[in-house]
Amino acid sequence: MFLTNHDVVELTAWRRKLHAMPEVSGDEVATAAEVQAFLAETAPDKVISGLGGTGVAAVFEGDEGGPTVLFRCELDALPIEEICDLPHRSRLPGKGHMCGHDGHTATVAALARGFAKQRPRRGRVVLMFQPAEETGAGAAAVIADERFAEIRPDYSFALHNLPGLPLGHVWLKEGIANCASRGLKIALTGKTAHASAPETGSSPMRAIASLMPALTDLSGGSVAGGDFVLATVGHVHLGEPAFGIAPAYAELWVTLRTTTNDQMQALVDAAEGLAREAAERDGLALDTSYHEIFRHCDNQPEAVTILRASLDAEGVTHEPGEALRASEDFGLFGTVSKSAMFYLGAGEKHPALHNPDYDYPDDLIPLGARIFMRTARDLLG
Repeated sequence: MFLTNHDVVELTAWRRKLHAMPEVSGDEVATAAEVQAFLAETAPDKVISGLGGTGVAAVFEGDEGGPTVLFRCELDALPIEEICDLPHRSRLPGKGHMCGHDGHTATVAALARGFAKQRPRRGRVVLMFQPAEETGAGAAAVIADERFAEIRPDYSFALHNLPGLPLGHVWLKEGIANCASRGLKIALTGKTAHASAPETGSSPMRAIASLMPALTDLSGGSVAGGDFVLATVGHVHLGEPAFGIAPAYAELWVTLRTTTNDQMQALVDAAEGLAREAAERDGLALDTSYHEIFRHCDNQPEAVTILRASLDAEGVTHEPGEALRASEDFGLFGTVSKSAMFYLGAGEKHPALHNPDYDYPDDLIPLGARIFMRTARDLLG
């Protein structure tokens, strides 16, 4: 183990500090500053800040030529009110690290302490602290940043904690690891009327009311079967908060999910078709737009083989597991390198991701760091 007990105590305290100061996607300024301050103690050979927005990349160079190996974590939190009464609970109302990105950040930061003591023998390691994972914008922005060319990896690796899986147990499989998804915003516009004479206007009420179950009914199939389709209504707005007005405007937000990218178009066509029918039936203007687009995440065979060897060497129990319905923008790193992500069990009875009472299990910090360090040493010495 390359971390001392003192290292683990400090990393745990730092993770909890990050937990108390959550910042949502694109706003991770203070979090990025905390990362840079932590990294300064480990004297990387290069630090690139402001990457793709607020991202930070730390580079540790070997003495000999070799591949570039990237380990990625996420900086952002969620717009969720935390309900825990832990000493390190969120200090910011309506924001919380309810997905464990604070723990992932501490895990990757732990590697910096290891490489400060002993650089890789060859090649280089890039520690990537990525912004805006939750919106699907972060990985794309990082890769599009012209400075990314300076650290373009040959291999990219990541982990995500997974409640419901035994603590410290790993799921790792080749192929699809996460589904594709995108947010569809449906806007319907009619004409206001007096509430006593709604027939003199055109209200989107009936259209919105019919669309919610109709969109949900598009769902079916299974991830294992490769035909998974899911439409989840997440937000609805209708009219103004007034008793005297029949409304003219409504919005419905629905998240569309499919197993793979190429299956998404059929779901998009079906959802837009339902929206058009509802609008035409009631004489409403329709506008649709797409947001938070995630491609499916694909674990490439060579990268999976490398991670499996690391898990075996560290004595970590693992099995293929299954692809997750949830989306992950780490998949974009697979377009520029050989990449794979594994899922690290957070406990069978642990609160689920995005639950308001979720907190990252600190025991996973040294375990995740051990797995990543073994991977780096196997590839780079």
